[in-house]
Amino acid sequence: MFKPTTAAWFRGMIAATGILLIAGCEDPATGIGPQNQLEVTNAVDQFQFQLTALNDVTDRRSYDWENTGTQATIDISQAISGGSAILTITDAVGTVMYENDIADDQDGTTPAGVAGTWRIEVVLSRTTGTFNFRVQKTT
Repeated sequence: MFKPTTAAWFRGMIAATGILLIAGCEDPATGIGPQNQLEVTNAVDQFQFQLTALNDVTDRRSYDWENTGTQATIDISQAISGGSAILTITDAVGTVMYENDIADDQDGTTPAGVAGTWRIEVVLSRTTGTFNFRVQKTT
């Protein structure tokens, strides 16, 4: 019967630990940081959002925005080269007015909704690149 020595057992444990450490060193996606220069302007009837130098960023940001109208115009400018950045806008009663990947660069006007506090949510999933968008009350 084979009985491992203490030294052999110790070397095996070190090797197993090393393998686990190497496997755990995969570079995980990170959240929005100061290097991304997040800029948000949240005013009645106008909302602006900008991020730069994204490199495999995963994060979620939500904002309440006051829209005194029933529609909003969305204007997107983007240079996204990887991942996704989903923009969702809901009206004051929670009806989805807009939902699209910012990389698709879909400018436009929402359908008619309910005026009041709208919700703007940006969900980044391993996003690389730069983008900004503006949402404003349609006049």
